[in-house]
Amino acid sequence: MNDDRAIRVLATAALALGALAVVAGSPRKSGPALDVAQLAREVSNESDHVTAVELAGWIRDRKAGLRIIDIRDSASFEESHVPGAVRQSLDEVAVAPVKDGETIVLYSGGGAHAAQAWVLLRSRGVKDVFFLRGGYDEWMDEVMNPRFPRNAPPEERAAMDSIAALSRYFGGVPRNVDSLIVRNRDHDGQASWKAAVKRARGRGC
Repeated sequence: MNDDRAIRVLATAALALGALAVVAGSPRKSGPALDVAQLAREVSNESDHVTAVELAGWIRDRKAGLRIIDIRDSASFEESHVPGAVRQSLDEVAVAPVKDGETIVLYSGGGAHAAQAWVLLRSRGVKDVFFLRGGYDEWMDEVMNPRFPRNAPPEERAAMDSIAALSRYFGGVPRNVDSLIVRNRDHDGQASWKAAVKRARGRGC
């Protein structure tokens, strides 16, 4: 991950935690009690977000109750967006009704506004909500234009082939390269596609 991408990821986490602090300090007249410690644990454990690869799988497999919300401006949404997404502002997300059984995925340009929207929905008691941490940029990098190391070991090739097929499903162009660009690595130093598979398996996806 390059410096700019790393800064965006850290800023997203900081904004989410900051929003938790604001919500925790706000007087509540009604509604479910907010367990700020639990939300903080979700942020720390990274169970607050979904990867672009996981989201692509959910869309392809027609996950029941999936609802994708784009929080970018109208012009960006009209230019391109994740398939099936609808556009809403932060203000609209804050009051939008949520049906039982829905799984909500939020995304913005770099992820920060989506993280704030996640806090808003979780503070309302909505449980099945995630945000795309890397925002729409992650969708483009990991689904539409994924890159894989040409010399990857055989035990990793199956996962790479699966993600390449997923990319092509959405009209993406997967490429094998001699070396991965630094920006295509996850925050823990792993290739992002590898980290996505690891987290997906952890959720039982």
